[in-house]
Amino acid sequence: MKLKKTISTLYFSREPKALKFQFALLTFDIVTIAFFIVSSLMEPSKTIYAIDYFLAAILSLDFAARMYVSSRSLKFAFEFTSIADLIVIFSLISSAFVENFSFLRVVRMLRLMRSYHIARELRGAFPFFRKNEEIIHSTINLTVFIFVITAIIYVLEVDKNSSINNYLDALYFTVATLTTTGFGDITLSDTIGRLIAVIIMVFGVGLFLRLVQTIFRPNKVSYSCTTCGLNRHEGDAVHCKHCGSQLNIPTEGDWS
Repeated sequence: MKLKKTISTLYFSREPKALKFQFALLTFDIVTIAFFIVSSLMEPSKTIYAIDYFLAAILSLDFAARMYVSSRSLKFAFEFTSIADLIVIFSLISSAFVENFSFLRVVRMLRLMRSYHIARELRGAFPFFRKNEEIIHSTINLTVFIFVITAIIYVLEVDKNSSINNYLDALYFTVATLTTTGFGDITLSDTIGRLIAVIIMVFGVGLFLRLVQTIFRPNKVSYSCTTCGLNRHEGDAVHCKHCGSQLNIPTEGDWS
């Protein structure tokens, strides 16, 4: 029980020692995600495999520790992010034995789901992230969408489309389609490829416009009006825009 209490303190406490541990994990999460993105542009090698095994060991220890201190271990194990982590760990361990390395690139992009965990940690630690939380979430949604779709395009098209020879080509096509630039130098002529292009245009453009809208519209805060229930207001609002009731929104005194 003492071990469980110690681990729980490290993961969830706000003590200085625990905060250092949590920020170390946060840094590791960010580095891991960056490595998966960068390694997608590289050919497999002994160095890549060695890094894969090292990351698999760390991720396994982290997963086991989180599950051990969870009050409902079974529920934790079946959460989407937990399943995604297990799949990523398996892909890292099996990288040297699975011939279709391209497939693993898609699987590893599930690690981007950890971005939401990272955002929550940053929100609790830095006022900047609390103030710009909506922008950060929109950026994460768009980033996850871009890299997951890019990985799928690469796997499906690299052997059949002469214009897509590496992951960067697939990323270029995804971004060009997403922004509706459409230079036309890379096209997907097969049925599945065209279906993916439709998905990018329908869902991706929506996410892109959502991000742009979030960036350029005035900052708002979540605060439920006790009279009408409106829960989105300007940070310095004194009265509810919908019903005119007086508001008492807690602020840090800076909405510039």
